[in-house]
Amino acid sequence: MANLNKSGNIKGRGAQKNVHNRFLQDAHETRADFLEYCRKEGEEADKNKTTYINTFPKTIVNKVKSPDVGMEYSLNPYQGCEHGCIYCYARVTHEYWGFSAGLDFERKILIKRNAAELLEEKIKKKSWKACPIILSGNTDCYQPAEKEFEITRNLLKVFLKYKHPVGIITKNALILRDLDILKELAKDNLVNVNISITSLSEETRRVLEPRTATIKKRLETVQTLAENGIPVNVMLAPIIPSINSHEILPMAKKVAELGASSIAFTIVRLNGAIGEIFSDWIHKTMPDKAEKVLHQIESCHGGSLGDSRYGNRMRGEGKIAEQIRNLIKLARLKYFKDKNMPRLNRILHEKYKNGQYSLF
Repeated sequence: MANLNKSGNIKGRGAQKNVHNRFLQDAHETRADFLEYCRKEGEEADKNKTTYINTFPKTIVNKVKSPDVGMEYSLNPYQGCEHGCIYCYARVTHEYWGFSAGLDFERKILIKRNAAELLEEKIKKKSWKACPIILSGNTDCYQPAEKEFEITRNLLKVFLKYKHPVGIITKNALILRDLDILKELAKDNLVNVNISITSLSEETRRVLEPRTATIKKRLETVQTLAENGIPVNVMLAPIIPSINSHEILPMAKKVAELGASSIAFTIVRLNGAIGEIFSDWIHKTMPDKAEKVLHQIESCHGGSLGDSRYGNRMRGEGKIAEQIRNLIKLARLKYFKDKNMPRLNRILHEKYKNGQYSLF
């Protein structure tokens, strides 16, 4: 197999296997005799390498139809995510491309090379009315691939050129590379940022989110953005019972001190193949508490690991979910009572549809 860490897990990855793609008839199996052959020959059965795959989609701005997501449009410059967060709800979307929601999601990254051009075409249309477009509603726009391809930076240049509102969701400190553009957007109230922070423990971060920025870097990112006038909402997400649920108040207090304008949360849900991926991971990574955590997640979703019911799926139900929601309410009262996220500017864009200010 690929290189393993001291715990026997695949180094630098969240998922520990590829699960079957529900849309495919055939399944891939790594047989024991093949692994034995590789061992004897001194070969690696799995090199654990990331592969970038160029794509050229026809459209890039997605209308979000889910009523409980909190956004109207999203744009994802990458499909798949090398961060490897074990709980990621976006894993199942990789199945639509013919890949597994497991290791494939972290190692086969689709690069949407023409994203900036498609965005420009979209927001220049006479029929388009300015509405915040969120980077990224699915996979992180500042994942490691962005350092090489700079697609997100090019998208931000388009938003700035046309004075169009944009929101960003990320857990990577790489966003600070684009501080110059973000500051220009912020002058006209055209940008806000959502930073995901799941724990204050670096040990917890490493096992949950193996290729993300460190907690220290993420906290510094919140502070730097806030100091430069860029509104920051911190996503305490997902909250996983008995893994990070006890950290809600300390996390909220810390990010408030660093200048965050608000906090939001979701309770973990493990839909489709994610349930199998997470269950396999936690039994290998946290065997002593695996069943406890899984049962507590189920208690938040009517006895199931997954939940697709709008309104309930991210807030949860039952006693544990209620306790989590009450802690969030308390955190907002204690640390964010007089704070709020400003609404993004939708007015300027119409005058800049040609890329420059128009008087007529």
